[in-house]
Amino acid sequence: MGLLDDAAKAAGNLTSGMSDDHANMANNLIKMLTTQSGGLGGLVQAFQSKGLGDVVSSWVGTGQNLPISGEQIQSVLGSDTVQQLAAKAGVSPGAAQSALATVLPMVVDRLTPNGSVPEAGGLLSQGLNFLKGKF
Repeated sequence: MGLLDDAAKAAGNLTSGMSDDHANMANNLIKMLTTQSGGLGGLVQAFQSKGLGDVVSSWVGTGQNLPISGEQIQSVLGSDTVQQLAAKAGVSPGAAQSALATVLPMVVDRLTPNGSVPEAGGLLSQGLNFLKGKF
């Protein structure tokens, strides 16, 4: 049980010190990644297909995370997804873009602690452990 406790603690540390908007956005992002087909692997592929492979690889890897803009986030996720996340978080789409630009690199980084994208079942477990610490 120690490994699960460590994973939950690490995921819980993600939102400590974040504003409520950013923490809420992180929670909604985790829910999205654990329920949509493709999950984290699909998200990584989407960034790669938009020419942002180096950026997303920095988040997955163990080094420094490269920054991303809200506009780049929207180009990858699409305006519908950004609007859905904004509505769930109770913020404007522009605020959601800004929050996602801050939160998404941290979420991906935390979900890939070993520098590689976990299998779908592993991501679900990590996401659920992350959410468990929030309630």
